Amino acid sequence: MNDSTIMTIWEWCAPAGGFGFNTNLLETNIINLTVVIGVLIYFGKGVLSTILNNRKEAILSTIRDAEERYQEATNQLEEARERLNQAKIKAEEIQKNGFDQIERAKNELIQAANEDSKRLEDSKNATLRFEEQKAIEKVRQQVSRLAMNRALKTLNSQLNVNSDLHERIIDYHIGLLKTMTINNN
Repeated sequence: MNDSTIMTIWEWCAPAGGFGFNTNLLETNIINLTVVIGVLIYFGKGVLSTILNNRKEAILSTIRDAEERYQEATNQLEEARERLNQAKIKAEEIQKNGFDQIERAKNELIQAANEDSKRLEDSKNATLRFEEQKAIEKVRQQVSRLAMNRALKTLNSQLNVNSDLHERIIDYHIGLLKTMTINNN
């Protein structure tokens, strides 16, 4: 401000060349506002600048913190994706192993069933052979008895001539038959 402006304001404030109060509210408000704004600008410039710088630093700090948290969240997301991929691979491996185990169990059951079937078949065949041999043995015994009976009849008919010889031969053959019967049983 220059001297002429100050003088004009002073003259305007003191109309009669002396000190006094201006009762015109409109004029005084404009003057007061101008003076207050001027003082605020002159003295408040440093304070306002400091407040704005502090606010700027706080905003920048908040932005940096947000960027750091964003970066941490991004890293955590990538780690979570990696763990998810590993879990998927592990699940596929477990599923494959499960299918393999099912297939092995199925094959083992089939093999066990085949072995059981073979054992049953072998047991059946052994039982049939045993029964067949048993039947053959019975037939042999019956044939032997029949042959012995026929031989005794033949001997009796031919030996009727001599009864003493006949009795010895009969006793001899009866003893032989008894021995055979005991051995066969």
